[in-house]
Amino acid sequence: MINFEEYNDKAEKLKALAHPHRLCIVKGLVDGGCNVTKIQECLGLPQSTVSQHIAKLKSAGIIEGKRSGLEICYSVVDEDAINLVKMMFKE
Repeated sequence: MINFEEYNDKAEKLKALAHPHRLCIVKGLVDGGCNVTKIQECLGLPQSTVSQHIAKLKSAGIIEGKRSGLEICYSVVDEDAINLVKMMFKE
């Protein structure tokens, strides 16, 4: 019998990555973790919008943040997402 829970988990990750801004965030984080301000500057989006995208990626288990003083540095923790982004961008 097929384990549909695993398929569901992977589909949720794909849904989280299936937005151009979130894909760009993950690609940038794969290249090196950074904070919301740097992501905001790269994308040219308001901080609140970037925070919403980050929340979606965090809830999908794709990224996590580590506090350092006043800022939070985000990194990609999901190997499937890392491999997918590298494959998509031929890295």
